[in-house]
Amino acid sequence: MKLKSFRKGVHPKEFKNYTEHKSLERLPLPGQVFIPLNQHVGAPAKPVVEKGQAVKTGEMVGASAGFVSSRVHASISGTVKAVDTFPHPLGLNGLMIHIVGDGNDEWVDTVTEESDWEQLSEEEIIDRIQDAGIVGMGGGAFPSHVKLTPPKDKNIDTFVLNGCECEPYLTADHRMMVEQTQDVVSGTRILMKALGVSKAVIGIESNKPDAIEAMRKEVASFHNIEVIPLKVKYPQGAEKMLIKAAIDRDVPAGGLPLDIGVVVNNVGTAIAVAEAVTRKKPLVERVVSITGDGIKEPKNVIARIGAPFQNLIDFCGGLSEKTAKVIMGGPMMGLTQHTLKVPVVKATSGILCLTDFSIIKNKEYPCIQCGTCIGVCSMSLLPTRLARFAQVEDWQMAEELGILNCIECGSCAFVCPSQIPLVQQIRIGKMRVDELKRKEKLETV
Repeated sequence: MKLKSFRKGVHPKEFKNYTEHKSLERLPLPGQVFIPLNQHVGAPAKPVVEKGQAVKTGEMVGASAGFVSSRVHASISGTVKAVDTFPHPLGLNGLMIHIVGDGNDEWVDTVTEESDWEQLSEEEIIDRIQDAGIVGMGGGAFPSHVKLTPPKDKNIDTFVLNGCECEPYLTADHRMMVEQTQDVVSGTRILMKALGVSKAVIGIESNKPDAIEAMRKEVASFHNIEVIPLKVKYPQGAEKMLIKAAIDRDVPAGGLPLDIGVVVNNVGTAIAVAEAVTRKKPLVERVVSITGDGIKEPKNVIARIGAPFQNLIDFCGGLSEKTAKVIMGGPMMGLTQHTLKVPVVKATSGILCLTDFSIIKNKEYPCIQCGTCIGVCSMSLLPTRLARFAQVEDWQMAEELGILNCIECGSCAFVCPSQIPLVQQIRIGKMRVDELKRKEKLETV
Protein backbone atom coordinates (compact mmCIF):
# COMPACT_ATOMS: atom_id res chain seq x y z
CA MET A 1 0.00 0.00 0.00
CA LYS A 2 1.30 3.42 -0.98
CA LEU A 3 1.99 5.58 2.07
CA LYS A 4 0.33 8.98 2.31
CA SER A 5 2.37 12.16 2.23
CA PHE A 6 2.46 15.75 0.92
CA ARG A 7 4.00 17.38 -2.13
CA LYS A 8 7.70 18.27 -2.26
CA GLY A 9 9.79 18.28 0.94
CA VAL A 10 13.16 16.63 1.54
CA HIS A 11 14.48 13.43 3.09
CA PRO A 12 17.60 14.15 5.15
CA LYS A 13 19.45 11.25 6.72
CA GLU A 14 17.48 10.23 9.81
CA PHE A 15 20.13 9.45 12.45
CA LYS A 16 17.39 7.99 14.68
CA ASN A 17 19.60 4.99 15.50
CA TYR A 18 21.30 6.79 18.39
CA THR A 19 18.21 6.69 20.63
CA GLU A 20 15.22 5.10 18.87
CA HIS A 21 15.59 1.88 20.91
CA LYS A 22 16.64 3.59 24.16
CA SER A 23 13.96 3.30 26.85
CA LEU A 24 13.00 6.40 28.82
CA GLU A 25 15.18 7.17 31.84
CA ARG A 26 14.37 9.66 34.57
CA LEU A 27 16.92 12.38 35.29
CA PRO A 28 17.87 12.52 38.98
CA LEU A 29 16.18 15.39 40.80
CA PRO A 30 18.19 18.56 40.02
CA GLY A 31 19.62 20.53 42.92
CA GLN A 32 18.43 23.78 41.37
CA VAL A 33 16.20 24.86 38.51
CA PHE A 34 15.71 28.02 36.48
CA ILE A 35 12.05 28.40 35.47
CA PRO A 36 11.72 30.87 32.56
CA LEU A 37 8.59 33.03 32.58
CA ASN A 38 8.68 33.01 28.78
CA GLN A 39 8.28 29.42 27.59
CA HIS A 40 5.37 29.88 25.23
CA VAL A 41 3.84 31.89 22.40
CA GLY A 42 2.16 35.03 23.73
CA ALA A 43 2.71 37.23 26.76
CA PRO A 44 5.34 35.99 29.26
CA ALA A 45 4.01 34.88 32.63
CA LYS A 46 4.17 37.28 35.56
CA PRO A 47 6.09 36.19 38.68
CA VAL A 48 3.92 35.48 41.74
CA VAL A 49 6.71 34.46 44.12
CA GLU A 50 9.60 36.40 45.63
CA LYS A 51 13.13 35.76 46.85
CA GLY A 52 13.26 33.65 50.01
CA GLN A 53 9.81 32.11 49.53
CA ALA A 54 9.39 28.35 50.03
CA VAL A 55 7.67 26.53 47.16
CA LYS A 56 6.43 23.01 46.50
CA THR A 57 6.67 20.98 43.33
CA GLY A 58 3.77 21.92 41.07
CA GLU A 59 3.15 25.27 42.75
CA MET A 60 2.43 28.14 40.36
CA VAL A 61 5.35 30.57 40.26
CA GLY A 62 4.28 32.53 37.18
CA ALA A 63 0.69 33.56 36.34
CA SER A 64 -0.73 34.02 32.84
CA ALA A 65 -0.45 37.59 31.63
CA GLY A 66 -3.43 37.34 29.28
CA PHE A 67 -5.52 34.83 27.35
CA VAL A 68 -2.65 33.97 24.99
CA SER A 69 -0.20 33.20 27.75
CA SER A 70 0.57 30.28 30.05
CA ARG A 71 1.20 29.57 33.71
CA VAL A 72 4.54 28.19 34.85
CA HIS A 73 5.13 26.03 37.91
CA ALA A 74 7.92 25.02 40.25
CA SER A 75 9.42 21.74 39.10
CA ILE A 76 11.11 20.97 42.44
CA SER A 77 10.39 21.89 46.05
CA GLY A 78 12.72 24.31 47.77
CA THR A 79 13.37 28.02 48.16
CA VAL A 80 13.26 30.82 45.61
CA LYS A 81 16.82 32.12 45.47
CA ALA A 82 16.15 34.84 42.90
CA VAL A 83 13.71 36.30 40.42
CA ASP A 84 16.21 37.57 37.87
CA THR A 85 17.49 37.24 34.32
CA PHE A 86 19.52 34.20 33.28
CA PRO A 87 20.62 32.66 29.94
CA HIS A 88 17.63 31.40 27.93
CA PRO A 89 17.85 28.66 25.24
CA LEU A 90 16.03 30.96 22.79
CA GLY A 91 18.99 33.36 22.98
CA LEU A 92 19.98 36.33 25.14
CA ASN A 93 18.70 36.39 28.74
CA GLY A 94 15.21 35.96 30.13
CA LEU A 95 13.43 36.55 33.44
CA MET A 96 13.36 33.34 35.47
CA ILE A 97 12.50 31.95 38.89
CA HIS A 98 15.66 30.41 40.36
CA ILE A 99 14.78 27.70 42.88
CA VAL A 100 17.27 25.84 45.06
CA GLY A 101 15.89 22.41 45.93
CA ASP A 102 15.46 20.88 49.37
CA GLY A 103 15.78 17.33 48.02
CA ASN A 104 12.31 16.32 49.24
CA ASP A 105 10.32 16.84 46.04
CA GLU A 106 7.25 17.75 48.09
CA TRP A 107 4.25 18.20 45.78
CA VAL A 108 1.32 20.57 46.12
CA ASP A 109 -1.80 19.04 47.65
CA THR A 110 -3.93 19.65 44.55
CA VAL A 111 -2.28 16.79 42.62
CA THR A 112 -4.59 13.82 43.14
CA GLU A 113 -4.96 10.16 42.31
CA GLU A 114 -6.39 9.42 38.89
CA SER A 115 -10.03 10.41 38.49
CA ASP A 116 -12.73 9.72 35.89
CA TRP A 117 -12.31 12.49 33.33
CA GLU A 118 -15.34 11.37 31.33
CA GLN A 119 -17.57 12.95 33.95
CA LEU A 120 -16.05 16.39 33.29
CA SER A 121 -17.56 18.98 30.95
CA GLU A 122 -15.65 20.46 28.02
CA GLU A 123 -15.15 23.67 29.99
CA GLU A 124 -13.82 21.82 33.04
CA ILE A 125 -11.32 19.94 30.86
CA ILE A 126 -10.05 23.14 29.25
CA ASP A 127 -9.81 24.83 32.66
CA ARG A 128 -7.62 22.00 33.99
CA ILE A 129 -5.39 22.21 30.90
CA GLN A 130 -5.04 25.96 31.38
CA ASP A 131 -4.34 25.57 35.11
CA ALA A 132 -1.57 23.06 34.32
CA GLY A 133 0.23 25.47 31.99
CA ILE A 134 0.19 23.09 29.02
CA VAL A 135 1.55 24.31 25.69
CA GLY A 136 2.41 22.59 22.42
CA MET A 137 5.26 20.22 23.26
CA GLY A 138 6.39 19.64 19.69
CA GLY A 139 8.30 22.91 19.66
CA GLY A 140 5.58 25.42 18.83
CA ALA A 141 4.75 26.07 22.51
CA PHE A 142 1.35 27.59 21.70
CA PRO A 143 -0.89 27.65 24.81
CA SER A 144 -3.14 24.58 24.53
CA HIS A 145 -6.21 26.14 26.15
CA VAL A 146 -6.24 28.77 23.38
CA LYS A 147 -6.06 26.16 20.64
CA LEU A 148 -8.94 24.30 22.30
CA THR A 149 -11.10 27.43 22.32
CA PRO A 150 -11.60 28.24 18.62
CA PRO A 151 -13.88 31.11 17.50
CA LYS A 152 -17.55 30.18 17.47
CA ASP A 153 -17.70 30.47 13.67
CA LYS A 154 -15.10 27.70 13.26
CA ASN A 155 -16.68 24.25 13.07
CA ILE A 156 -14.05 21.78 14.26
CA ASP A 157 -14.82 18.19 13.22
CA THR A 158 -11.45 16.37 13.32
CA PHE A 159 -8.58 16.08 15.77
CA VAL A 160 -5.15 15.12 14.43
CA LEU A 161 -2.45 13.79 16.74
CA ASN A 162 1.05 14.43 15.45
CA GLY A 163 3.28 11.39 15.96
CA CYS A 164 5.53 12.06 12.97
CA GLU A 165 8.65 13.41 14.70
CA CYS A 166 10.19 14.06 11.30
CA GLU A 167 13.26 15.97 12.54
CA PRO A 168 16.47 13.90 12.22
CA TYR A 169 17.91 12.49 15.46
CA LEU A 170 14.88 13.16 17.72
CA THR A 171 13.05 10.14 19.20
CA ALA A 172 11.24 11.45 22.29
CA ASP A 173 7.77 11.16 20.75
CA HIS A 174 8.64 7.72 19.36
CA ARG A 175 9.52 6.37 22.77
CA MET A 176 6.46 7.94 24.42
CA MET A 177 4.19 6.22 21.89
CA VAL A 178 5.89 2.88 22.64
CA GLU A 179 6.20 3.19 26.42
CA GLN A 180 3.34 5.52 27.41
CA THR A 181 0.80 4.36 24.87
CA GLN A 182 -2.20 4.39 27.21
CA ASP A 183 -1.56 7.98 28.28
CA VAL A 184 -1.17 9.08 24.65
CA VAL A 185 -4.55 7.61 23.76
CA SER A 186 -6.20 8.90 26.94
CA GLY A 187 -4.90 12.37 26.12
CA THR A 188 -6.20 12.04 22.58
CA ARG A 189 -9.69 11.11 23.81
CA ILE A 190 -9.69 13.96 26.33
CA LEU A 191 -8.71 16.45 23.63
CA MET A 192 -11.46 15.09 21.39
CA LYS A 193 -14.01 15.70 24.13
CA ALA A 194 -12.68 19.19 24.82
CA LEU A 195 -13.14 20.04 21.14
CA GLY A 196 -16.49 18.28 20.86
CA VAL A 197 -15.34 16.13 17.91
CA SER A 198 -16.07 12.48 17.24
CA LYS A 199 -13.18 11.69 14.89
CA ALA A 200 -9.42 11.55 15.41
CA VAL A 201 -6.47 10.41 13.32
CA ILE A 202 -2.96 9.71 14.55
CA GLY A 203 -0.25 10.29 11.94
CA ILE A 204 2.99 8.36 12.46
CA GLU A 205 5.89 8.09 9.99
CA SER A 206 6.55 4.56 8.80
CA ASN A 207 10.07 4.48 10.27
CA LYS A 208 8.44 3.83 13.67
CA PRO A 209 6.79 0.42 13.14
CA ASP A 210 6.81 -0.44 16.85
CA ALA A 211 5.00 2.81 17.66
CA ILE A 212 2.44 2.18 14.92
CA GLU A 213 1.81 -1.32 16.24
CA ALA A 214 1.52 -0.16 19.87
CA MET A 215 -0.84 2.69 19.02
CA ARG A 216 -3.04 0.54 16.77
CA LYS A 217 -3.37 -2.04 19.52
CA GLU A 218 -4.33 0.64 22.06
CA VAL A 219 -6.99 2.28 19.85
CA ALA A 220 -8.46 -1.01 18.59
CA SER A 221 -11.54 -0.62 20.80
CA PHE A 222 -12.18 2.97 19.67
CA HIS A 223 -13.82 2.97 16.25
CA ASN A 224 -13.44 6.74 15.87
CA ILE A 225 -9.63 6.88 16.23
CA GLU A 226 -7.46 5.80 13.29
CA VAL A 227 -3.69 5.34 13.16
CA ILE A 228 -2.32 6.34 9.75
CA PRO A 229 1.25 5.37 8.71
CA LEU A 230 2.85 8.15 6.66
CA LYS A 231 5.77 8.33 4.28
CA VAL A 232 9.09 9.32 5.85
CA LYS A 233 9.70 12.85 4.61
CA TYR A 234 10.53 16.25 6.07
CA PRO A 235 8.63 18.38 7.18
CA GLN A 236 5.87 15.75 7.54
CA GLY A 237 5.25 16.87 11.11
CA ALA A 238 4.42 20.47 10.18
CA GLU A 239 0.70 21.02 10.81
CA LYS A 240 -0.25 21.91 7.24
CA MET A 241 1.75 19.04 5.75
CA LEU A 242 0.41 16.54 8.27
CA ILE A 243 -3.19 17.56 7.63
CA LYS A 244 -2.72 17.20 3.88
CA ALA A 245 -1.08 13.81 4.23
CA ALA A 246 -3.43 12.36 6.85
CA ILE A 247 -6.86 13.63 5.81
CA ASP A 248 -6.23 15.34 2.43
CA ARG A 249 -7.36 18.82 3.42
CA ASP A 250 -5.57 22.01 2.37
CA VAL A 251 -5.04 24.82 4.84
CA PRO A 252 -5.53 28.06 2.85
CA ALA A 253 -2.61 30.44 2.38
CA GLY A 254 -2.37 32.63 5.43
CA GLY A 255 -4.91 30.43 7.21
CA LEU A 256 -4.87 28.05 10.17
CA PRO A 257 -5.97 24.42 10.60
CA LEU A 258 -9.11 25.57 12.39
CA ASP A 259 -10.17 27.28 9.14
CA ILE A 260 -10.75 23.80 7.69
CA GLY A 261 -12.19 22.24 10.84
CA VAL A 262 -9.02 20.68 12.26
CA VAL A 263 -6.97 20.98 15.46
CA VAL A 264 -3.51 19.38 15.70
CA ASN A 265 -1.59 18.46 18.85
CA ASN A 266 1.64 16.65 19.57
CA VAL A 267 2.17 13.30 21.36
CA GLY A 268 3.90 14.92 24.34
CA THR A 269 1.04 17.40 24.65
CA ALA A 270 -1.48 14.53 24.76
CA ILE A 271 0.38 12.91 27.66
CA ALA A 272 0.59 16.21 29.55
CA VAL A 273 -3.15 16.68 28.99
CA ALA A 274 -3.91 13.21 30.34
CA GLU A 275 -1.90 13.92 33.49
CA ALA A 276 -3.42 17.37 33.96
CA VAL A 277 -7.03 16.34 33.49
CA THR A 278 -7.00 13.05 35.37
CA ARG A 279 -4.62 14.05 38.19
CA LYS A 280 -4.47 17.88 38.10
CA LYS A 281 -0.73 17.56 37.55
CA PRO A 282 0.94 20.72 36.21
CA LEU A 283 3.45 20.56 33.37
CA VAL A 284 6.74 20.30 35.25
CA GLU A 285 8.63 17.71 33.20
CA ARG A 286 9.04 16.45 29.66
CA VAL A 287 10.93 13.86 27.59
CA VAL A 288 14.14 15.07 25.95
CA SER A 289 16.30 13.18 23.45
CA ILE A 290 19.99 13.78 24.23
CA THR A 291 21.57 12.53 21.06
CA GLY A 292 24.18 12.84 18.33
CA ASP A 293 27.79 11.72 17.92
CA GLY A 294 28.95 14.37 20.38
CA ILE A 295 27.38 12.81 23.48
CA LYS A 296 28.97 9.76 25.08
CA GLU A 297 25.75 7.91 26.05
CA PRO A 298 22.75 9.06 23.97
CA LYS A 299 19.47 8.69 25.91
CA ASN A 300 15.80 9.63 26.06
CA VAL A 301 15.42 11.38 29.40
CA ILE A 302 12.43 12.49 31.48
CA ALA A 303 13.69 15.81 32.83
CA ARG A 304 12.22 18.49 35.05
CA ILE A 305 11.49 21.84 33.43
CA GLY A 306 14.21 24.29 34.45
CA ALA A 307 16.97 21.69 34.83
CA PRO A 308 20.19 23.05 33.27
CA PHE A 309 21.31 21.41 30.02
CA GLN A 310 24.56 20.55 31.80
CA ASN A 311 22.66 18.20 34.16
CA LEU A 312 21.21 16.23 31.25
CA ILE A 313 24.52 16.05 29.43
CA ASP A 314 26.32 14.86 32.57
CA PHE A 315 23.62 12.19 33.02
CA CYS A 316 24.50 10.97 29.52
CA GLY A 317 28.23 10.65 30.22
CA GLY A 318 29.24 14.12 29.09
CA LEU A 319 30.27 15.57 25.75
CA SER A 320 32.85 14.06 23.45
CA GLU A 321 36.16 15.92 23.24
CA LYS A 322 35.39 16.60 19.56
CA THR A 323 31.94 18.10 20.12
CA ALA A 324 31.61 21.17 17.94
CA LYS A 325 28.00 22.22 18.40
CA VAL A 326 25.09 21.79 20.81
CA ILE A 327 21.57 22.46 19.49
CA MET A 328 18.22 22.63 21.25
CA GLY A 329 15.92 20.63 18.99
CA GLY A 330 16.87 19.01 15.71
CA PRO A 331 19.36 20.03 13.01
CA MET A 332 16.70 21.49 10.70
CA MET A 333 14.83 23.87 13.01
CA GLY A 334 16.84 23.76 16.24
CA LEU A 335 18.72 26.60 17.93
CA THR A 336 22.49 26.50 18.55
CA GLN A 337 23.41 27.08 22.21
CA HIS A 338 26.29 29.19 23.46
CA THR A 339 26.21 27.82 27.01
CA LEU A 340 25.06 24.68 28.81
CA LYS A 341 23.71 26.74 31.71
CA VAL A 342 20.42 27.27 29.85
CA PRO A 343 17.40 25.39 31.27
CA VAL A 344 15.08 22.80 29.77
CA VAL A 345 11.87 24.55 28.72
CA LYS A 346 8.48 23.18 27.72
CA ALA A 347 9.52 23.16 24.05
CA THR A 348 12.86 21.34 24.55
CA SER A 349 12.34 18.17 22.50
CA GLY A 350 16.01 17.38 22.17
CA ILE A 351 19.58 18.35 22.91
CA LEU A 352 21.64 17.52 19.83
CA CYS A 353 25.40 17.25 20.26
CA LEU A 354 27.48 17.13 17.07
CA THR A 355 31.20 16.74 16.35
CA ASP A 356 31.39 17.43 12.63
CA PHE A 357 32.34 21.02 11.79
CA SER A 358 31.40 20.35 8.16
CA ILE A 359 27.70 20.63 9.05
CA ILE A 360 28.29 24.25 9.95
CA LYS A 361 27.98 26.21 6.71
CA ASN A 362 30.54 28.96 7.01
CA LYS A 363 30.96 30.14 3.41
CA GLU A 364 28.11 31.44 1.30
CA TYR A 365 28.31 31.46 -2.50
CA PRO A 366 26.23 33.43 -5.05
CA CYS A 367 22.86 31.97 -6.05
CA ILE A 368 23.20 29.93 -9.25
CA GLN A 369 19.44 30.09 -9.90
CA CYS A 370 19.13 26.31 -9.98
CA GLY A 371 15.63 26.33 -8.50
CA THR A 372 16.35 23.43 -6.14
CA CYS A 373 14.89 25.34 -3.18
CA ILE A 374 11.67 25.94 -5.09
CA GLY A 375 11.43 22.25 -5.90
CA VAL A 376 11.42 21.22 -2.22
CA CYS A 377 9.36 24.02 -0.66
CA SER A 378 6.26 22.35 0.72
CA MET A 379 4.48 25.73 0.82
CA SER A 380 5.15 26.31 -2.91
CA LEU A 381 7.06 29.54 -2.25
CA LEU A 382 10.08 31.07 -4.01
CA PRO A 383 12.71 31.01 -1.24
CA THR A 384 15.53 32.74 -3.11
CA ARG A 385 13.33 35.63 -4.19
CA LEU A 386 11.87 36.00 -0.69
CA ALA A 387 15.37 36.04 0.79
CA ARG A 388 16.48 38.60 -1.80
CA PHE A 389 13.55 40.92 -1.12
CA ALA A 390 14.32 40.64 2.60
CA GLN A 391 17.94 41.60 1.94
CA VAL A 392 17.00 44.71 -0.06
CA GLU A 393 14.16 45.50 2.37
CA ASP A 394 11.43 45.39 -0.25
CA TRP A 395 8.78 44.40 2.26
CA GLN A 396 5.83 44.95 -0.08
CA MET A 397 7.10 42.45 -2.66
CA ALA A 398 8.09 40.01 0.09
CA GLU A 399 4.54 40.11 1.44
CA GLU A 400 2.99 39.80 -2.03
CA LEU A 401 5.07 36.65 -2.66
CA GLY A 402 3.79 35.10 0.57
CA ILE A 403 6.70 35.46 2.98
CA LEU A 404 4.34 35.13 5.95
CA ASN A 405 3.33 31.66 4.72
CA CYS A 406 6.87 30.30 5.22
CA ILE A 407 6.91 27.69 8.03
CA GLU A 408 10.69 28.04 8.48
CA CYS A 409 11.26 24.29 8.10
CA GLY A 410 14.73 24.75 6.62
CA SER A 411 14.25 22.50 3.59
CA CYS A 412 15.37 25.25 1.18
CA ALA A 413 18.62 25.91 3.05
CA PHE A 414 19.21 22.16 3.40
CA VAL A 415 19.34 21.63 -0.38
CA CYS A 416 20.95 24.94 -1.42
CA PRO A 417 24.26 24.17 -3.21
CA SER A 418 25.44 27.74 -2.57
CA GLN A 419 24.93 27.38 1.18
CA ILE A 420 22.80 30.52 1.33
CA PRO A 421 21.20 30.98 4.78
CA LEU A 422 17.74 31.26 3.23
CA VAL A 423 15.77 30.53 6.38
CA GLN A 424 17.57 33.16 8.44
CA GLN A 425 17.02 35.79 5.75
CA ILE A 426 13.35 34.88 5.31
CA ARG A 427 12.81 34.80 9.09
CA ILE A 428 14.11 38.38 9.35
CA GLY A 429 11.83 39.35 6.49
CA LYS A 430 8.82 37.73 8.16
CA MET A 431 9.48 39.58 11.40
CA ARG A 432 9.76 42.91 9.58
CA VAL A 433 6.64 42.39 7.42
CA ASP A 434 4.64 41.27 10.46
CA GLU A 435 5.85 44.28 12.43
CA LEU A 436 4.81 46.67 9.63
CA LYS A 437 1.39 45.01 9.34
CA ARG A 438 0.79 45.42 13.09
CA LYS A 439 1.88 49.05 12.93
CA GLU A 440 -0.42 49.69 9.97
CA LYS A 441 -3.32 48.07 11.82
CA LEU A 442 -2.76 50.27 14.87
CA GLU A 443 -2.66 53.40 12.73
CA THR A 444 -6.05 52.57 11.20
CA VAL A 445 -7.75 52.05 14.55
